[in-house]
Amino acid sequence: MRLFYDVLTYLLLIPYAAYWLVRSLGNRTYLDRLWQRFGFGFPIIERCIWIHAVSVGEVQASIPLIRVLRERFPQRHILVTTVTPTGAARLKAVFGDTVHHAYNPFEFPHAVNNFFTAVNPDVALIIETEIWPNLYRGCGIRNVPLVLASARISPRSVPGYGHLLPLIRETLSHGIIIAAQSQSDAERFLALGASSDRTRITGNIKFDLELPPQIQQQGAAFRSETIGERPAWIAASTHDGEERQVLAAHRVLLEQIPNLLLILVPRHPERFSDVRELVEKSGFSVVSRTENRVCPPDVAVFLGDTMGEVPLFYAACDIAFVGGSLIPVGGHNLLEPAAQGLPMLTGPHVFNTQDIADMFVARDACHMVQNKEELAASIADLFANPDKAHELGQKGLALLEENRGALSRLLVLIEPLLEQQFRV
Repeated sequence: MRLFYDVLTYLLLIPYAAYWLVRSLGNRTYLDRLWQRFGFGFPIIERCIWIHAVSVGEVQASIPLIRVLRERFPQRHILVTTVTPTGAARLKAVFGDTVHHAYNPFEFPHAVNNFFTAVNPDVALIIETEIWPNLYRGCGIRNVPLVLASARISPRSVPGYGHLLPLIRETLSHGIIIAAQSQSDAERFLALGASSDRTRITGNIKFDLELPPQIQQQGAAFRSETIGERPAWIAASTHDGEERQVLAAHRVLLEQIPNLLLILVPRHPERFSDVRELVEKSGFSVVSRTENRVCPPDVAVFLGDTMGEVPLFYAACDIAFVGGSLIPVGGHNLLEPAAQGLPMLTGPHVFNTQDIADMFVARDACHMVQNKEELAASIADLFANPDKAHELGQKGLALLEENRGALSRLLVLIEPLLEQQFRV
């Protein structure tokens, strides 16, 4: 099975390269250190803590962990690998040059071997969902302790992994410690061959998120200076095919609340210009964040076309819709608006954050809407009933506070590994 997998990775080399080059046509950042993805040009780092965080969401979740590790183990470098340039940009914005960054190598063996030759980590921490057979084997044969932190497997992934079950079982046999988000995640890992002795339920470190300092004051200032006193709602982390539904809902809402503003923030920066064009073709006036000007009263849509400012936009709004959920993308982070006490809504497609979404919906801390009509109706209801909106936001905030502590439980697992390795 492993030989078949290795051959497959080499067969996919050309399609993978083509995919990345096509992505770079719309976003030049995909060319950034492209050679690292193929196993060349990694930073030479003698003994470090390696954290893999695939994209922005995982980088954001790992920020408190990185800060704690820097504080407790200041003598060791920290390397963070990402897959996406947006994840790299977020890491750079928070830590500057104090944390090393590289792009994760693709799975063919020579790229993985070159990565470990250059980096030689003491400990590896993989955030959330990534299962890479060759990368994990690389840790195992080099006796690098590997922890899957805040680990999860979506129900949709299980059948796919089942087709490679012998390989997955072997992958999970290298002394890997699994710190699962939930009981259901732990059970899925065990079904795939994980060791029951090394599988723990620690919770989701995303609940331990840290808001930027003074974000509420900054949001209030932004609202006062740019938006004014008009009511505003945000559709954050939206995807292709979703913005049309959001704009249709906003059109209905404007019939009831004529001065309402929509802050629209697409998930991927390469789509900013396309989304602006869509807004204009849909008949809405629009101001972009990068224009750096006041949003006049007759402008219906404010386009958030910058990176890293979603918390600011949340702080400036009255109601939040979290995107990637009206279409089958899988949903995005509900905890960021919850941390600010915002009443929030999501669509039905939340399989990437299923446990969190189920928890919030069950506690009536988030409204789940099925389509653009329900989205418009729910937002109109919340604007018409501010006490109801406030209660919804407070329930979300309380639920988040109740579930903090995953970071501390995770550190109980990984600190002995770090201390043991550092004594070697």
